[in-house]
Amino acid sequence: MRFHPGLVASGNENERTMMRCAVLDDDKAQTELVAKLLADAGHHCEVFHQGRSLVNRLRQDTFDLLVIDWNMPGMSGIEVLQNVRQGQHATLPVLMITSRADDEDVVTGLSAGADDYIVKPLNPVVFMARVDAALRRANLNRPQRSAASFGVYSFDVPTETATVHGESVKLTAKEMALAMMLFENLSRPLSRSYLLESIWGQSAEAETRTLDAHVSRIRSKLNLRAENGYRVLPVYSYGYRLEPTNALAPTDADVVADIVDVDGAVAEA
Repeated sequence: MRFHPGLVASGNENERTMMRCAVLDDDKAQTELVAKLLADAGHHCEVFHQGRSLVNRLRQDTFDLLVIDWNMPGMSGIEVLQNVRQGQHATLPVLMITSRADDEDVVTGLSAGADDYIVKPLNPVVFMARVDAALRRANLNRPQRSAASFGVYSFDVPTETATVHGESVKLTAKEMALAMMLFENLSRPLSRSYLLESIWGQSAEAETRTLDAHVSRIRSKLNLRAENGYRVLPVYSYGYRLEPTNALAPTDADVVADIVDVDGAVAEA
């Protein structure tokens, strides 16, 4: 079951970036409450009632946040968490919501890799504050950028113009959005459905040839090659990843980003 955002992007500096969230709980009333809170805050949300189902989905898709219950039939929330931390989603923010309130349980949950531990019953205001804090710590809850620089690459989002080694390159709106998505998620595998939904607003079942064509175009237009510090890599049966390749690619501390207001959503290409 999917819950979609109930808010329209406002385009101001306090606007939260839309995130894709997964909620795992065998209590359907609880999952619907959590999913509605996330959707009302502008995030896409998908609900799971079995741990194995979520683990299998994570092999195929990308999420920005997991909210999981401990006491689950079959694969427990702790087992799901341990599985997540051992795979390609090792840095994914995870909130654990559970009725287990003993100090030992809290320590176990945090030690297993939970970023936060919330005891039921849920306080909606506190829950959303903790969601925002977890996304902020993971550097995911960012304002929209109007300009950013990464090594030899600079991007001016409003004019849909990139600069490579000082040379201007004109992009379409969708090419710019895809390039920014990849650069802002360096080394992070992004699934096809995540990219399609985030940039084109299409579901996971949508045709992916459009995505492949856009990846090919930005690779060519931006000359995304090892000698320029970055290259786009396909992730088999999953999606794409932008990988820094050499000294031309800056560390996180070297990335310069001028974050200001963006008036409205990016226009259609």
